Amino acid sequence: MTPSEVIPRPVVGLTSYLDPAVTEGCGTVEAAFLPSNYLAPVLAAGAIPVLLPPQGTDGGVVEQLLPRLDGVIVVGGWDVDPARYGAEPHAETDDPHLLRDAWDIAVVREAVRADVPLLGICRGEQTLNVALGGSLHQHLPDLDGGVVYQLGDHRFNPIPVDLRPGSRVAQLMGATRLDAVPVSHHQAVDRLGTGLLASAWSADGVVEAVELPHNRFCIGVQWHPEQSPTETALFDAFVQAARERQLARSLPLHLDTALAATLPAS
Repeated sequence: MTPSEVIPRPVVGLTSYLDPAVTEGCGTVEAAFLPSNYLAPVLAAGAIPVLLPPQGTDGGVVEQLLPRLDGVIVVGGWDVDPARYGAEPHAETDDPHLLRDAWDIAVVREAVRADVPLLGICRGEQTLNVALGGSLHQHLPDLDGGVVYQLGDHRFNPIPVDLRPGSRVAQLMGATRLDAVPVSHHQAVDRLGTGLLASAWSADGVVEAVELPHNRFCIGVQWHPEQSPTETALFDAFVQAARERQLARSLPLHLDTALAATLPAS
C-alpha cells in the first residue's frame, strides 16, 4: 500500500492502569495495562487506540501530548483521592493512586482547555468532575443503604437510567431512558464541577452522566459502555468527533500543499 492509499484514522489516547500484574513470561511486574474491552469499540469505530500510562507531568508533557491526539478516553479504576476535592477518606475508599490521579486530572484539564474530544467512563466521569472543581459521594450505600451499584466480584449490574431531554447524551442515545446500563461503582458525582451539566440519573437520583455543553465532545458516563458490545452509540459519536478534529488539524497542511503545487518552480 502506497502512502496515498493509506486511509487516515483518528488516534485516540486511553488512560491506563500502572499496577502489579501477573504475566506468564515475566512473572509479577509493574505494568501499564488496560482491559481489551476498552480497545474493541474504539477499533470497531475506526480509530487507532494508544495507551497513556500514568507518568509525571513536569515539563509540559501533557501540553505536548494532547495536540498529537484526536481524542481521549479516561477509563475506570481506583477511587480518586478525596484530598483532590477537600474531603477526608471514607473507610471504604480505595488507597490513593497519586501518580494516576495527577496524570488523569492533568490530561482531563488539558483536553477540556484545548477542546479535544473527551469520553470519561466510571472513574473517568468522576475524574472529569473532580478536575473541574466538583466533589464525590464516597460510598453510595451510606446514602441508599443498598448495593445496587456495585455487586462485587467484578460483576456489572444492569440498571435503568433517565436521560435529560435535549442533552447531548440523550441525542446520541436517541432516547430519554435506557433500561439496562451496566454499572459497577460505589462512588458518584456529588457537587458538579464548573460548567458541567448532569444529564442522566438512576431511579434514586444518583448522577449517571455529565457533559460539558460548550465543548466539541466532553461526556462522562458512570456506567460501562465497553461492557455492552451491541451498544456502540457513545463510542461511535466520540470517534466521529475525533475524526472531525483530525480533519481540522490536517486541513492547514493540505491547504499548504495545494498552494505549493501552484507555485512556479525555482
